[in-house]
Amino acid sequence: MKNKSYIGISLIILIFGILFIPKIVNRMKNGSVVQNDRMSLSNEMVKTEALVKIGPAPKFELIDQNNIKISNKDYAGKVYVMEFFFSTCPSICPIMNKNMVEVEKAFANEKNFGIASITINPDNDTPEVLKEHAKKLGITAPNWHFLSGNKDYIFNLANKGFNIYVGENNKALGNFEHSGLFALIDKKGNIRCRKDKQGNPILYYDGLEKPGVDAIKEDINLLLKE
Repeated sequence: MKNKSYIGISLIILIFGILFIPKIVNRMKNGSVVQNDRMSLSNEMVKTEALVKIGPAPKFELIDQNNIKISNKDYAGKVYVMEFFFSTCPSICPIMNKNMVEVEKAFANEKNFGIASITINPDNDTPEVLKEHAKKLGITAPNWHFLSGNKDYIFNLANKGFNIYVGENNKALGNFEHSGLFALIDKKGNIRCRKDKQGNPILYYDGLEKPGVDAIKEDINLLLKE
């Protein structure tokens, strides 16, 4: 009987090692083990409410659909989402537009929330064109600005400022390439995000798939409470 007990205990220890030791080692390397940390798989599933601060969002100044000059200062004290798109995009932009409308509707009564949608095809997307685009989407929110300006300025803002890729490509649908990412900025002008399951900052949110849209809505709520 004693031998069977020893075997049972040994199996428990072995299973514990397989499940938990790699996690503990990784968390020690990352500096994420705290004094009162519990050895529980359930803790790995707990959603943290502390969003990562990536750094200050780049400053900008552009013209919106109402021919009004808009800059990052107009979003001071507001949580806002920024995207790069163009009105004639035949691929991912309609999906991004649909999902951004969903985000806007979730915070329609929140005066401290805004959206900045910056065109990467300003030669076509004049304020007048963007105003018609906003009308087609049913947008009346005063803090959702569709922005246009100098193309080199906008490309520099996206690629070097936010590090969100945009580019021209005659072989691409609509002659432009860009990501489907949404940037989240807090009331103090800092880019914020959550972490992935490995504990790494995601930087930006997927604006094309439901998990990304649900995640950014949850995190907007968190930032509005700060």
